[in-house]
Amino acid sequence: MANGGRGVLTVTETSGFLGVSQSLTGRRWVGPGIEVERAAEAIEQATALPRAVCQVLARRGVPVAEATGFLTPQLRDLLPDPRRLRDMEKAAARFLQAVQRRERIAVFADYDVDGGSSAALLLVWLRDMGLEATLYIPDRIDEGYGPNDEAMAMLAAAHDLIVCVDCGTLSHGPIAAAKGADVVVLDHHLGGETLPPALAVVNPNRQDEDGELGYFCAAGVVFLMLVETRRQMREAGGGTGPDLMDLLDLVALATVADVAPLIGANRALVRQGLKVMARRERPGLVALADISRMDTAPNTYHLGFMLGPRVNAGGRIGKADLGARLLATSSLHEAQALAERLDQLNTERREIENAVRAAALEQAEARGLEAPLVWAAGEGWHPGVVGIVAARLKEATNRPAVVIGLEDGIGKGSGRSVSGVDLGASIQRLAGEGLLLKGGGHKMAAGLTVMEGQLEDAMARLSDLLARQGAGEGGPADLRLDGALMPGAATPALIEQIEQAGPFGAGAAAPRYALPDMQIRFAKRVGESHLKLSISDGMGGGLDAIAFGAFDTPLGPRLSEHGGQRFHLAGRLEINTWGGRQQVQLRLDDAAPASGA
Repeated sequence: MANGGRGVLTVTETSGFLGVSQSLTGRRWVGPGIEVERAAEAIEQATALPRAVCQVLARRGVPVAEATGFLTPQLRDLLPDPRRLRDMEKAAARFLQAVQRRERIAVFADYDVDGGSSAALLLVWLRDMGLEATLYIPDRIDEGYGPNDEAMAMLAAAHDLIVCVDCGTLSHGPIAAAKGADVVVLDHHLGGETLPPALAVVNPNRQDEDGELGYFCAAGVVFLMLVETRRQMREAGGGTGPDLMDLLDLVALATVADVAPLIGANRALVRQGLKVMARRERPGLVALADISRMDTAPNTYHLGFMLGPRVNAGGRIGKADLGARLLATSSLHEAQALAERLDQLNTERREIENAVRAAALEQAEARGLEAPLVWAAGEGWHPGVVGIVAARLKEATNRPAVVIGLEDGIGKGSGRSVSGVDLGASIQRLAGEGLLLKGGGHKMAAGLTVMEGQLEDAMARLSDLLARQGAGEGGPADLRLDGALMPGAATPALIEQIEQAGPFGAGAAAPRYALPDMQIRFAKRVGESHLKLSISDGMGGGLDAIAFGAFDTPLGPRLSEHGGQRFHLAGRLEINTWGGRQQVQLRLDDAAPASGA
């Protein structure tokens, strides 16, 4: 073990970081490679930043010359020119024309957080311009994902412009059915070989795009369209319209909840969006934060695991437009009522999810968890929770997972993938081969509809396609660590500096550290499955730790009955504010017995 400086320890062992080749959860611990260590040392020498911060920057591939600037991302420097996207100028021009002519505008949105946030962006912007647009979100069960012929024809009969957000790229028939109205698509889902007959299709994942902006979620695309609209307004001498920076709380929520990678402009969008959200000026988000019992400034965890699921609950098991209405409302009273309803639906969603998850896991285990694809299908499984259950199966097995609900001979399912395996492209290929009624999505998540009689053949073919991409080749995912840190070095000031390298989330994993050779001074079960710990290095340094869901894994029983044994502990460090005091807390992910203990 070599001292890497400033409380961070660098450990290089072929058997695994700190010698952990198989942790309590069955994972090998992997520390930073020699290239990362050399880059971190170079950044440290040039900037005098703490070594722990330099290791995060090095892992993210930040050049030495850009290290200081990376910690303070500026939207003006990172936001791309909207005109880099095909059809952008045309889409913004038609949208602006509709505003100037006071035309009737409808917004057709997907029923998830990204769709709801995208719709709210347009609704709020248009309201500030003195226009009330029509919101239409399809029912997940009765209408399914995306535009359908009947809804589009109905909207076209009463509106001049229909803007489809977070959907529409593959909706050739429904968009053709919108006779008499112009249709603009603002989307990010994987495009097909041909585009629908819309006036404009703005999508960084069109096949004729270079893919460099493919990391944007739909709300990011909508924001870029509003930036282009603002530019066209200014060039025409018509002012600039509403302040777009005030809308970044919605963009941040969508970006995190849709698991868009926090790279490029997304870093700045989310960083600034969190600052806007902290001002507590949007009634819907204030009501939702309060009912979620958020008592600290918002961060990506709050967006992804507290606010996002509640916004999603309406589309999953309730009325599809509840989330978008909450995000768009200017009424405190309406916001409170909608937030309460969404909170209730989220509780119901969890109960439904738990039942489906237990059945799906049992079925998947019987089928075998070592295949390239883990899948399960059941009669009457609620389509609003199959995506969440697929995510749970993926996390448990480190393999792509698909979960399907069957009804009247039709299966509607959702899938989640692992890094390096493009699930959306494979599902789209299955649809092209006729094994699915329809299917699409993006690399990490996709949806499908399949005839029950073709289910086995479709899943076998999907498994084959995923195997060719390397799915199923490994066991539990390695736990990648940024280094080893002694408790005494884990101060609130250091954690705040590390956070400057964020925000952390998809595509930018939060740094994890190992705390070596820890004593467990106190262990208590909290709630149904969580574990609260007090740990010490035996030399005066100590921390509190929390392991969520520990008793659903080997961690809970083993650590709570430690018998005085010492452990290497691994997880993410965070600041816990309680009673006005700040303390560093370890969010525990894994543990392994310390050698010789």
